[in-house]
Amino acid sequence: MGLNSNRVEDLSSHETAVRIPDLEAAMAQPAQEIHKVCLPPKQTTLQKLKHRLSEVFFPDDPLHKFHYQTTFLRKLLLGLQFFFPIFQWGPLYNVTLLRSDVISGLTIASLAIPQGISYAKLANLPPIVGLYSSFVPPLIYSLLGSSKHLAVGPVSIASLVMGSMLSEVVSPVQQPDLYLKLAFTATFFAGVFQASLGILRLGFIIDFLSKATLLGFMAGAAVIVSLQQLKGLLGIVHFTSKMQLAPVMSSVFSHRDEWSWQTIVMGFGFLVFLLATRHISMRKPKLFWISAAAPLTSVLLSTLIVFLLRSKSPHISIIGNLPKGLNPPSSNMLFFSGSFFGLAIKTGIITGILSLTEGIAVGRTFASLENYQVDGNKEMMAIGLMNIAGSCSSCYVTTGSFSRSAVNYNAGAKTTVSNIIMASAVLVTLLFLMPLFHYTPNVILAAIIITAVIGLIDYQSALRLWKVDKLDFLACLSSFFGVLFISVPLGLAIAVGVSVFKILLHVTRPNTMVLGNIPGTQIYHNLSRYREALRVPSFLILAVESPIYFANSTYLQERILRWIREEEERIVATNGSTLKCIILDMTAVTAIDTSGIDMIREIKKMLDKRSLQLVLANPGGTVMEKLQQSKALEIFGCSGVYLTVGEAVGDISSLYKAQAQAQP
Repeated sequence: MGLNSNRVEDLSSHETAVRIPDLEAAMAQPAQEIHKVCLPPKQTTLQKLKHRLSEVFFPDDPLHKFHYQTTFLRKLLLGLQFFFPIFQWGPLYNVTLLRSDVISGLTIASLAIPQGISYAKLANLPPIVGLYSSFVPPLIYSLLGSSKHLAVGPVSIASLVMGSMLSEVVSPVQQPDLYLKLAFTATFFAGVFQASLGILRLGFIIDFLSKATLLGFMAGAAVIVSLQQLKGLLGIVHFTSKMQLAPVMSSVFSHRDEWSWQTIVMGFGFLVFLLATRHISMRKPKLFWISAAAPLTSVLLSTLIVFLLRSKSPHISIIGNLPKGLNPPSSNMLFFSGSFFGLAIKTGIITGILSLTEGIAVGRTFASLENYQVDGNKEMMAIGLMNIAGSCSSCYVTTGSFSRSAVNYNAGAKTTVSNIIMASAVLVTLLFLMPLFHYTPNVILAAIIITAVIGLIDYQSALRLWKVDKLDFLACLSSFFGVLFISVPLGLAIAVGVSVFKILLHVTRPNTMVLGNIPGTQIYHNLSRYREALRVPSFLILAVESPIYFANSTYLQERILRWIREEEERIVATNGSTLKCIILDMTAVTAIDTSGIDMIREIKKMLDKRSLQLVLANPGGTVMEKLQQSKALEIFGCSGVYLTVGEAVGDISSLYKAQAQAQP
């Protein structure tokens, strides 16, 4: 033990590694050398706080480009490129890139126009609002966004949530003006919330919406949306505004007298056509343009059919007159007080979170395919600012659409100019082509919505969840059935609750295990996982795989004492070597608080009374620092902390052997 007289060294480095004897050699002779366990370099409280905040809020070091710049003009240019990515790629733009962006922009415009009208209907808003929302937001995103392929506009999930939440309180039929004001106000608060997350770099908040949660939520929403479209597909005039499964199905069959066979034939005919084109494009991605052009083709064909047969098919409802012209200002329609103010904020935050999650996920998906990076915080600011501007120009919540972005990517988009081209096509439509949509049947909008949302039902991913993680599968099911049978926002809340419960379960009930030695090595692994691992006589080696906090310190104390009791019972049953030492492997313990330190102290005292030695192996830097500052290391003495489990076993074994030889 003379080589181990100073177990803790207050240095930032330690001696070079030397060969450590294997277990058998360690039991036979003293270890050659024991590495010192070092404390981290000393830092002031301000330095620690600065480091911690930078890790929490600036893990990507967004200002690294400014570090070595000396001229003001260079810093100004970098600042403009940071806030407006168009200044980064704009100077390199050329005719070749423009040709690709024009083709992709016109392609997604053919999809965006019918989808915009359809999603506005899904949100219980006038159809023209969907086109307004496909004009202003894409222009703003093209200046601020960092994704080359994200196609911006209304999306089904945000439309559904906004429509369901607002219509539960305000009727879009009986109070259309108030409903429209609420939609614009909710959009404003969605934008403020999104931009605030980006500015304050709080994007980790949206991580509470796990993929499993969103998978179930989107599937449930897709089912509800599809069932809601039975109103249009069957030609029902009086239909429930509720979004639960039972009321929707009840309304479908209780109004059978309103079913229109002409509407049914047209609706299901075009639905089959749209689904067939979608299937073709999925099987052969090079034919993406077929499904991209199918919605607009369906709108034009159905409009022509209704126009030609308008005297013979009076039961087919149509959109009617849509006003021509640019987006009218709507800032005067925003309100910041009154009895509906809370509803607007709540709707804005929920739709803002959902649209932000979808937009960033879509952007990162296509960025990974093209090997470039999308800055999540920039995206939050871009999406938030475009929604704030949209709320003042008769737009409702918009974000990046997966279907339109996929078409944009497959069409060969190179920059966000494709959004400008799409917005220009929408502008032409708003100024000159609106009368053409007068005879567009509502049934075709229902078919387009069903085709768009049916892809959100991903049963294969749900099956993978069941195989990999049962708690994730439970969160998925909770979200799915919550949306179907309770309501859209409550279903989402239940799913988030299940996800948070999963986090708390992992924190409060961390994994612990007994380690054994792999013969002939200094490697120690889980006994239940590695059959070749062997128990070390007189030792119980335990590993904790989580930080030790107030939330789990009591559990860990009870669980460690239980491991010790079970080991003693096993020794008695097998007539094994007496238990003398417990080694606590702290390799995976990334942090510890005062409650955790008190727990270790308490276990140490309890084991000392039972003549059992407690040893710590490989505590991390911050853990070592807190153990020293709290003077908890003093109770362990000079041989209580080791760099590795192998060194602890070898050193302590040699001590036990020396003591046994010294006895007469």
